[in-house]
Amino acid sequence: MKSSPTDETKKGLPVSPAGIVFYDGVCGLCDRTVQFLLKRDTAQSFKFAALQGETAKQRNDLPNDLTSVAFVAKSGTAQEQIYFRSDAVLQMLDQIGGFWSIVSWLRIIPRPVRDAIYDMIAKRRYQWFGKFDACRIPSPELHARFLP
Repeated sequence: MKSSPTDETKKGLPVSPAGIVFYDGVCGLCDRTVQFLLKRDTAQSFKFAALQGETAKQRNDLPNDLTSVAFVAKSGTAQEQIYFRSDAVLQMLDQIGGFWSIVSWLRIIPRPVRDAIYDMIAKRRYQWFGKFDACRIPSPELHARFLP
């Protein structure tokens, strides 16, 4: 049985079959992570949205604080899945493919251990990697990959 478009998408949310990376738009580490993903996402399938932006505000399933990256795989579809903290990072690496799929096997480490390390870094990220005064504006070539 063929499904209708309304069965396939969630109303009002951006559709990105690969996924949307939600990140702290003023965090230096998050910015470096976005740049890392942009460089390695050769299929140009990821979309990016700052947690401070309008796209994040439309969702009620994202954290209210800025301490966790979120990755929404198959965003806007019926198969949508959302990942937080270390799960989000490992899922993004897996989707990039190649060598990074191998790194994603760090999932074998129990989540509480991975998330404890993630939280330690998140707590000190501004101190270690800096903080911007405002979200960085993407270059014209990359503008279409960023959501408001």
